[in-house]
Amino acid sequence: MNAPPRPTGHPSAATGIQPLPKLAVLPTSETHEFLTPVKKINDGADVERFHTTKAYRDICTFILQLNRSLCPRIFEGDKKVHVFSLKTPRQDPEVVKGLQSLLSRVEAIIDEVPPSTAPRRFGNASFRTWHQMVEQRVDDLLKEHLPESVINYGNSSTTTEDNSPTALTELKEYFIGSFGSPSRLDYGTGHELSFVAFLGCLWKLGAFVNATTEARRPGDVERSIVLGVIQPYLSVIRRLILTYTLEPAGSHGVWGLDDHSFLPYIFGSAQLTRPIRSSDEPMPLEGSCPGAPQPKQIVNADMVDHYRSENMYFSAIGFINDVKKGPFWEHSPTLFDISGIKDGWGKINKGMIKMFNAEVLGKFPVVQHFVFGSLFVWERDPDAPDGVGGVSASTVHTVSQPAAGSGGVGVTTAPFANSGVGGSVSAGMAGMAGARGPGGLPPPWSSTSRVPMGGPAGAGSLGQMPPPSLSGGPQSITRAPWAK
Repeated sequence: MNAPPRPTGHPSAATGIQPLPKLAVLPTSETHEFLTPVKKINDGADVERFHTTKAYRDICTFILQLNRSLCPRIFEGDKKVHVFSLKTPRQDPEVVKGLQSLLSRVEAIIDEVPPSTAPRRFGNASFRTWHQMVEQRVDDLLKEHLPESVINYGNSSTTTEDNSPTALTELKEYFIGSFGSPSRLDYGTGHELSFVAFLGCLWKLGAFVNATTEARRPGDVERSIVLGVIQPYLSVIRRLILTYTLEPAGSHGVWGLDDHSFLPYIFGSAQLTRPIRSSDEPMPLEGSCPGAPQPKQIVNADMVDHYRSENMYFSAIGFINDVKKGPFWEHSPTLFDISGIKDGWGKINKGMIKMFNAEVLGKFPVVQHFVFGSLFVWERDPDAPDGVGGVSASTVHTVSQPAAGSGGVGVTTAPFANSGVGGSVSAGMAGMAGARGPGGLPPPWSSTSRVPMGGPAGAGSLGQMPPPSLSGGPQSITRAPWAK
């Protein structure tokens, strides 16, 4: 079964720029054979293979599509800079309102399952009960809150006469996978990725087609998806983490960007970039929106409290402040180093996308649980080059993955290369291994990292911490990618 074709278009008459790709919608005129999603990534070589698949291409395309919609705009015939904050009034389409109600119903189940008071070492075991209740109700919840046209996509009637997979089969797999692991009592970026896939499935099945047609301005629907669905989803996740003390999944600990999430840093930095004027203008690679808070202000708790209700980046920082104590540079050194960037939020957004590609889509512990069906397919992208820009299993991006077979599979470069992010995925990943930190600063484990003057010496100093291995050890991590 072939995935939807890559979007095509003609250069804009006004700009001469090729339209940027969007995730394709399945044609309603064709039959579609759904599949029960299954795990395909079992070792390091499979991660490399994943980077050549249509699923990888579609994930990248969709995230970049959402990211771009949040960039401040100066619309034609209007000199005003429009910034899309969490407080900006929106006219959310009905499908988005349905998803908001769905998330509210899922969150309400928390009230039915109070945390256990029994002694425990890690996460609260009551989370398993909560997760089980969601699984038991998921079919009815999705049928109630998603468009009927999506639930019955490809069916000639409202009921199926056999047990063959349906759209609901694939949708619920990604949806259930979005809320952490009941066996490990943890939550991480792999679960966050599953929610993106759930939304991507809805997009492919035409859930947002009518809303896109009726949208007043380019990007309105995508903005509603991020600000009206993904941000509420993150709020539910944060309540789950606090209620059931969920452990970080696949975290690098203090050297990771965030214990649990990545998307708010991508979308939050996009909200503050330099404005663009054309719907086909590339994303800014540097610069900030006039009046935007400076990156360094994330270490000021008062400024974070002021902006967390407006911006997704500051909202994520605010949650860190809620759950962690001590100096910010000590418990979040990577974010602290990023705060030193002088080239604005555009530079941060570019780096976040590169880092997401390496630290989420490129790490076996994260993507090993991703499943593939008929909507996100384990088929080779015909545009993926053979042996060009491949990520060897011995690089810093795959060192923590189990080895199997031989590497050398090419990486799909198109989505990032065409996004205005700057350079191809493979080039960005290859350059990260020896990159310096944000703004030319050393990476956080360096003895000359951005530790505040007068910071504690000895065990509390970042300079005293042992550097992670870059030669294939299990603690290897990607250095900050912001240097050119």
